[in-house]
Amino acid sequence: MTEAANLDQRVKASVPDNVPADRIRDIDMYALDGLHEGYHEAWKKVQQPGTPGLIWTPFTGGHWIATKGAMIKEIYSDPTRFSSEVIFLPKEAGEKYAMVPTRMDPPEHTPYRKVLDKGLNPSQIRMVEDKVREVAAELIDSFADKGECDFPRDYAQIFPVRVFMAMADLPMSDVPMLSRFAADMTRPSGNTPEEMAAVLDAANQGFFAYVEPIIQQRRGGTGHDIISLMVNSEINGEPMPHDKAVGLIALLLLGGLDTVVNFLSFFMIYLARHPEKVAELNSDPLVLLRGAEEMFRRFPVVSEARMVAKDLEYDGVSLKRGDMILIPTALDGLDPDSNVDPMNLDFSRKQISHSTFGGGPHRCAGLHLARMEAIVTMQEWLKRIPAFSLKPGANPVYQSGIIAAVENVPLVWATK
Repeated sequence: MTEAANLDQRVKASVPDNVPADRIRDIDMYALDGLHEGYHEAWKKVQQPGTPGLIWTPFTGGHWIATKGAMIKEIYSDPTRFSSEVIFLPKEAGEKYAMVPTRMDPPEHTPYRKVLDKGLNPSQIRMVEDKVREVAAELIDSFADKGECDFPRDYAQIFPVRVFMAMADLPMSDVPMLSRFAADMTRPSGNTPEEMAAVLDAANQGFFAYVEPIIQQRRGGTGHDIISLMVNSEINGEPMPHDKAVGLIALLLLGGLDTVVNFLSFFMIYLARHPEKVAELNSDPLVLLRGAEEMFRRFPVVSEARMVAKDLEYDGVSLKRGDMILIPTALDGLDPDSNVDPMNLDFSRKQISHSTFGGGPHRCAGLHLARMEAIVTMQEWLKRIPAFSLKPGANPVYQSGIIAAVENVPLVWATK
C-alpha cells in the first residue's frame, strides 16, 4: 500500500478557527511522506525554503509542528508556555500516558528528575562501562566470522537491552513482552486518535502491572541495581509515593528498551553507505570520541510534543490553551540555520547544535549511557570489522512515530 493511501485512511481533524490556511500541511508523524527513503530524509522534506516556523496538520488529531531548530529549543526550554502535561500525540493517547516525571512541569518535576539523575549520572555510568564493553564484544564476536548480520536483529535490539536489564537486575526472558509494550507506546497502531489511545493505554498499563511487584519487592532493600536505588530515594524528605514510583520505573524501562536500540541502526546504515566515513573513524581513535556528538546530531529518533499552557501569540499565529505542538528533534539537528550542510556527517564539525536529547528541564536523563553505548559499539565493531557495507539489494524498513525505528539492515564484510 502506498504512503498516500495510508494517509487517506486516517481521519483528519477539523481545522480550528485559529489556524490560518497558509499554515496547513498534510503531515502524518506516523506515516511521513517519503518514509521509504529514510526517516531523517522524510522529515527533511518538511524543511522546504519558505516553510513557516510553525505549521499545522489535520492528522493525528490535529496539531502544530515546529519546523525550525531555534523554535524547537525554545519550546523545550519554556514550560511556562509549553507544558509537559501532555507529551505524546495524538492528544487522546498522550492523555493516557502516565509515566513520571515526563508529564510533570517544574517545580513538581524537579525532585523526581534528581532521582533519575542519581541513577544515571556520569559516575554511575562509568561503573558499568566494562560490562557494556563485554556485552558489545560478545555480540559482535558471535557473527564477525560469518561476514554478515542483520544489524537490528543481531546487535542493536540486543545490546542496549542486555545492558539495561543487567543494570536493573531484570531477566532477559521478559524482554520480548516489554519490547512490545515499548513499541505500542511509541508507535501505536490505529487509524483514529481513539484507536491509538487504546493501544498506548494498554501498553502503559502493561508496564505498570509489570513493575508493581518489582517495586514492592525492592522497597526497603539494600540492592545496588538502578531500580532499588530509585525506589528507595526520598521525594522532598519523604518516601517516594507508590504511584509515582510505578510511573518512574516504567519510564526507566521504556527509555532503556527503545531509544538507543533504534539510534544505533540509523547511524550504521549511514556508515555502511559511506565507506569514507568508516575510513575516517579507523584513521584515529580520537575521531570517534570527538565525533560522537555529531552522530547524535545527525540521527535523532524522538518526536514528542508539548501542550500550549495558555492562550498566546507565537510565530505570528494565535495559539490556544490545549493546542499541541510536535517538536521533532530531527528538525533541529537537520536545520541548515543551526548546522551547515546538515545531512552530512562531519566528524570535524566545530559548532554542533541539536535537541537529540531534548532540552530544558526534561533533557534526557539517559544521555550519558547513550553516548557511552554508541562509542563502545563503534570501538568494538571496528576492532573486528574495519570495513562493511549494506548487502546488495537491501531495503531497510523505516517506521516513524514518537520514537523512530528501522528494521532489515543486512550488513556484509570480508572475512579472513
